[in-house]
Amino acid sequence: MKALNILIMLALLMALTITNLSATPSDDEPLFVHSDGDEDRSQDEPTSVGFTSRFLAQKPWGPMTCDRYPRVCRAAGSAGPDCCKKRCVNVKTDWFNCGMCGKKCRYSEICCKGKCVNPMSNRLHCGDCNNSCNKGSKCQYGMCSYA
Repeated sequence: MKALNILIMLALLMALTITNLSATPSDDEPLFVHSDGDEDRSQDEPTSVGFTSRFLAQKPWGPMTCDRYPRVCRAAGSAGPDCCKKRCVNVKTDWFNCGMCGKKCRYSEICCKGKCVNPMSNRLHCGDCNNSCNKGSKCQYGMCSYA
């Protein structure tokens, strides 16, 4: 137990030393940068020791939502081609937007081809979407011809 405590203290000491060494400026870079042409710069801008970054000073773009950019939903890797409440969805398979935006399926149902179906008893979607049972067999408990 004592060896473990010593090992943890040694690791913390090394981490602190590395942090302090990386935070101190080298001889090549000055601690403060004085620029002659920026006297009119306002004091409201965030500054840091040594330099200011234009990247951090820019306003954030914000997320590209489909209500403003509908083509986002048709891009590769999108969740679906349809836009519902600022989200890309596929209304043919989405449980919360089945067939149209805002239409929710019940707890025991799934969305198949834009319709809410019960996969435990539906012959055309038995156990999963598009899994149809043969003629004469029933869908019970999500399996064709269970009994």
